Amino acid sequence: MNGNHWLRPAVLLFCMMAALAAVPCTATGPGNILTLDAAVREAVNNNPLIRQAVEKERAAIAAEKSAGADLLPKFSASYSYNRLKETPYAVFGGVRLNIGAKDDFSWDVTVVQPLFAGFALTTKREMALLGIDMQKTAMEQAVLDVAAQAKVAYLRVLLAKKRLEVAREEVEQLEAHVHDAKQLYDQGMVPHNDLLKSQVALAQARQGRVTAESDLEVAISALNIALGRNVMEQTVVGDLPAFEPGVYNLPELFEKALKNRPELRQLKIALKQAGLKVKLAGSSYYPTVSLIGRYEQTGDNARATNNDFGNFYNAVVGVQAQWTFFQWGKTGADRANAIHEKAALEQKIKSVRDSVLLQVRQAFQDIMVAEKNIDTARKALAQARENFRITDLQYKAGTTTSTELLDARTFLTQAEVNHYGALYGYRIAEAQLKRAVGEK
Repeated sequence: MNGNHWLRPAVLLFCMMAALAAVPCTATGPGNILTLDAAVREAVNNNPLIRQAVEKERAAIAAEKSAGADLLPKFSASYSYNRLKETPYAVFGGVRLNIGAKDDFSWDVTVVQPLFAGFALTTKREMALLGIDMQKTAMEQAVLDVAAQAKVAYLRVLLAKKRLEVAREEVEQLEAHVHDAKQLYDQGMVPHNDLLKSQVALAQARQGRVTAESDLEVAISALNIALGRNVMEQTVVGDLPAFEPGVYNLPELFEKALKNRPELRQLKIALKQAGLKVKLAGSSYYPTVSLIGRYEQTGDNARATNNDFGNFYNAVVGVQAQWTFFQWGKTGADRANAIHEKAALEQKIKSVRDSVLLQVRQAFQDIMVAEKNIDTARKALAQARENFRITDLQYKAGTTTSTELLDARTFLTQAEVNHYGALYGYRIAEAQLKRAVGEK
């Protein structure tokens, strides 16, 4: 017994280590910090919009195969059995002769090859091919949308983190100020309401910190949704490199957007499809011509191999033409409808083109404003910090009031919020500009 006293603790330790090894790692460890590029990749891989676009592209490929199959020969078969009440006969010179059996079995195999369908079949194939291009372009659009959403969500998490840092710093400094105010009050150097003002300001700062913590949690949840993660996952994001303003030329941005935007390319493809719809509507003016081949057997047994009244098998090859030449103006109305739909699409392209240019201009202006605000906010932040430092020293020396110090801290808080808002506002505007010009 005494020789094995160590065995039970060892077994317990082994079980605990095994249990810990079985616990999955979360994204909260330092090795699992999410970068911006990784966030974009994860969002593109997981977002339902992308999977939806993939399925639509597969559907378009299947539709093209279906349209192509209509150009190929079609094979069909039929089998029938009939039981007659009376044996069929014919009368020749007063003599009744049987011309068939009561049991009639027949089957056939038919091949139909379309030769001409008024260009309808080839037109449908061309439209289906364009449909594949359309869905590929829609996939590009979905990737751009998802990437932009992930970038903005990521940047908003960083901004929320900075605002929380500001809120925590404000609480720490006001806690120190309340401590100083209490000491000065105890020494009779400041009135009681001076201490009360400091305590009220601290309480408000703590409320602001709680709000900032909540805002960060919401921002992380929004990022999780953009990434396709569990909304409650504690995702940790990494900081970005030091800010460096970009150089942008508005005419070049316009040109790039008109060339790259998937929405415009989709509309151009749709315009080609609209032209083909006009052609398809006019195909009803023409006849359809098909080559038909058929092999058939008829007999009085189940395999239709016995026929006492004639040959039990035969084969035929022929050409069939069918033309519906009057439909009370239906074909003309269908063609007119397709023409007007095409004209409407041409006007839509002009409208979307203008909208794209406006989006580029708006994103460009947002970047310009943010860049100017960064410089202004940086200077204001330096001034606010120096003002708070001086006012804090003055308060400790008893040469200013608590109100002045609290105002200085308020100015500093606002300056810090404005500074980070300008920095991340620039990056968000940059992400939106890339989306506006059709770049990931």
